[in-house]
Parts: sequence; C-alpha cells; structure tokens
Amino acid sequence: MATIANIAGDMLRGAANFFRAVGQDNPSLAEQMEQNAAAYEEVARLVEADPTAEINLPGEPT
Repeated sequence: MATIANIAGDMLRGAANFFRAVGQDNPSLAEQMEQNAAAYEEVARLVEADPTAEINLPGEPT
C-alpha cells in the first residue's frame, strides 16, 4: 500500500517532468526549468525519506 509520502513524491516528480518539458519547448527558459525540476525532485526525495523532518529555510530564524 502506498503512503501519502509516496504519492507526494510521485506528484513532485511529475511536476519535475513538466518543468523539463516546458524547458525543452522554450530554450530561453530551459535553465530555470531545470533548476525547478531539480528542486522538486530533491523535495520528493526528502519527503519520502522523512516526511516529518524539519528544515531551516533561508530568511527564517534558526
């Protein structure tokens, strides 16, 4: 049985694929779309590995 984290990971990877497709169709956006895709894939990895982990975001107090 899939977990919510597994489903979220799959959805994030799907979004990464979408960004890559947009980048392929729009060369002027390719670099930004690849960065977006990489970020979504990293979050997918993180949410599947430890869905309740905490992370410090830029601009937040530590």
